[in-house]
Amino acid sequence: MRYVVIMAGGSGTRLWPLSRRGTPKQLLEIFDGKSLLRLAYERVAGMVPDAQILTCTSRAYADVVAQQLPELPHDNILGEPVGRDSLNAVAWSAGVLADRDPDAVVAMVTADQIIEPVAEFRRSLERAFDVVDSHPEALVTLGVLPTSPHTGYGYLHRAEALDGFDGVHTLAEFKEKPDRETAQKYVDSGEYWWNAGMFVWRAQNLLDQLAALLPDTANKIARIVADPSQLDELFPTLEKTSVDYAIMEPVSAGRTGARVVAVGLDVDWRDVGGYLSLAEQFETDADGNTVAGVVVTVDSQGCILINMSDAEHLVAGLGLRDTLVVHTHHTTLVAPLDATERVKELVEQVRGSRGEQFA
Repeated sequence: MRYVVIMAGGSGTRLWPLSRRGTPKQLLEIFDGKSLLRLAYERVAGMVPDAQILTCTSRAYADVVAQQLPELPHDNILGEPVGRDSLNAVAWSAGVLADRDPDAVVAMVTADQIIEPVAEFRRSLERAFDVVDSHPEALVTLGVLPTSPHTGYGYLHRAEALDGFDGVHTLAEFKEKPDRETAQKYVDSGEYWWNAGMFVWRAQNLLDQLAALLPDTANKIARIVADPSQLDELFPTLEKTSVDYAIMEPVSAGRTGARVVAVGLDVDWRDVGGYLSLAEQFETDADGNTVAGVVVTVDSQGCILINMSDAEHLVAGLGLRDTLVVHTHHTTLVAPLDATERVKELVEQVRGSRGEQFA
């Protein structure tokens, strides 16, 4: 049977202080009253029954996830005791599903992106499922048709087309986030897609690749699945690494008997990783300011001003240029827009000097 796992365990540090330890970005209900997690669920709802949709998240978020996704059975919320990067999220999910259904085919989708139109996304995901049905040895990755030389995304270098499927290619290699000149070459060549970080595979196939490439991790995942009481003991000891680095890159290089296949996504795909990408989701005023909440500006241009406190608190901007202002009930952040990618660095300083109270 087919399953979907929504990966929703990130901390969203680059959106601090909107996103905090207890309320990460994927749970913030700021997109017309919905969260990124809820939007991710609605993109796949109906493609498989709700009983076959799972989410892998932090245990600390499990109660909020259950509130936002009441359609899911409680046992379908997998709560990691600690974050150990994407490999272990997908490996544990694959182990749980292979134990439930040895023939499980699973789509791993993310909860930190805006994707439109949804109908096109669903068509591509359905195509990816069909590829795995026809080629059980395939690990399918989804690639977004690039619209610009974006330096914040990884890239997929396509090889020959896969017979019988439109918009599907074998993969030559994964490329890490490039500089702008290299990214422009990738886009100009027409041979590269953005790496969407979403996958479809047979659960057992993923576990087989894990056993071949990282046998210690595979052994521990198997032990956790066989005896869930060992989760807290074993999960923190898993090697912390990404699924791209640990599985997809070596498989695409021919180190195992599987192969990597890429399915194209012809969609408007926005990874909500920081304030600049978040601002793209909202309208701007006549001066190019993105404003949310109770805000007043005078002679201010190109700013992002977000007020998430109650309606009795006003954020006012005077004479500002290209400035970020974020106010919540516990923290106020002010920074030039060209420094927003350093917010994670600031959070580490806050944590070091003020503890977890404001982090």
